[in-house]
Amino acid sequence: MRNIVILPTYNESKNIVKTIDLILEQKIDVDILVIDDNSPDNTAAIVEGLKNNKIFLLKRETKKGLGSAYVDGFKWCIKKNYDKIIQMDADLSHDPIEIVPMFGLLDKNDLVIGSRYEGGLRVINWPIQRLYISYFANLYAKVITGVPVKDLTAGFKAWKVETLKKIKYNECSSQGYCFQIETTFRAHQKGCKLVEHPIVFTDRTVGESKMSKAVMMEAVIKVWLFGFWRLLRLKR
Repeated sequence: MRNIVILPTYNESKNIVKTIDLILEQKIDVDILVIDDNSPDNTAAIVEGLKNNKIFLLKRETKKGLGSAYVDGFKWCIKKNYDKIIQMDADLSHDPIEIVPMFGLLDKNDLVIGSRYEGGLRVINWPIQRLYISYFANLYAKVITGVPVKDLTAGFKAWKVETLKKIKYNECSSQGYCFQIETTFRAHQKGCKLVEHPIVFTDRTVGESKMSKAVMMEAVIKVWLFGFWRLLRLKR
């Protein structure tokens, strides 16, 4: 089995080296693919300078969005014949120590979700306002889409390549964080076996968040589209 971790980046020069080092310290044979959107802070150049045969870099000419970065990353991994893929943030919000158990859970599941809400709230350094927004956003998405998971907006996930092909990942149209909702929704609609693995999420301490009003509005609107699609399928 060939394992790989993919890391979309935009201006993560202060976090990327430590993130990569922590991933490679884990007791599992794993490669790393960094997908960089032409970061002006030279993130790509830093990755190129690491010169490690376990690290690969996919450079994109412009900032195209998180969703398309993952689609391009998945496509690259499938072309290179990897079997299992973990997607995670490159800002140290996701602890690489969870990589080994998440890959392991793929033996009996199709998608493993690193969940901030499984087994209680597991978030560090978030202000109370952001906690409320995240909690109710997940509840909103869960009720409308009918997907029975607690953390629909989670960005720490482990996939079987067969699962990505089954959900037709390349047809996902969401560009922001709604991509996380869309891929999990598609997996549920296809009857894939989903499991949530409890993680601790630590908010970034260096760099800037990529969240914006446009990203939030995309999620609000698209969740209703997913819900409408779900109702159409139920009526068939």
